[in-house]
Amino acid sequence: MRRTTIGLIALVIVVPMLVAAQRGGFGARQLGRDQYPNLPYDGQFTLVRIRYDSYRSWRADYPTMERNLATMLEALTSIRVHRDGSQVFSLDDPELLKYPVAYLTEPGYWHPSDAEVLGLRQYLAKGGFLIVDDFHFANEWAVFENAMRRVLPDARIDRLDVTHPVFNAFFEITPLRVPYPAGYGEMGLHGEFYGIHEDNDLDEAPVGRDQLQHGHQARRRWR
Repeated sequence: MRRTTIGLIALVIVVPMLVAAQRGGFGARQLGRDQYPNLPYDGQFTLVRIRYDSYRSWRADYPTMERNLATMLEALTSIRVHRDGSQVFSLDDPELLKYPVAYLTEPGYWHPSDAEVLGLRQYLAKGGFLIVDDFHFANEWAVFENAMRRVLPDARIDRLDVTHPVFNAFFEITPLRVPYPAGYGEMGLHGEFYGIHEDNDLDEAPVGRDQLQHGHQARRRWR
């Protein structure tokens, strides 16, 4: 039996050509403290933020985002969560393997070392789930894609639509059109969701991604 693995969801912010081409003006993300002490492991759910050395925006909205998510999880689910703490690890830290969900932001500036590539490959192979977000331009996506080719050279990327089970596991999430804040959603900026699949039986044929920035891609093989 062949297996289907979805180890990563990427939220892509698609930028139309009419929007200013210089990065940084679409919505201010706050760079908080470099890092608070990690919590001791006790089995309660804690979202792990991935730290990398090539760019300091790995900490954008840290730790506010983690605390907001924990508050929502506590209110909406029966998951035991840490509300007042967080975890930050590099991808080559073996402690990462204790936590099921990790978050990596600003991947357009993420250039993992060989050890980090291996660490992420092992994390995904063991069932870890990685959330990646905040791509604004095609060059940022290219940096991320190049890194993931190193992590999963035999995988492919698929755009996820609203029928995918991942959007119907707890709540029925419709629609998936996520407008960019501060009025830019009205100008056409919106999010798209992609998953990386490996060893799957999907029937659709792969297509190119030369129009990714305009939101028309359905699939791409790494090779």
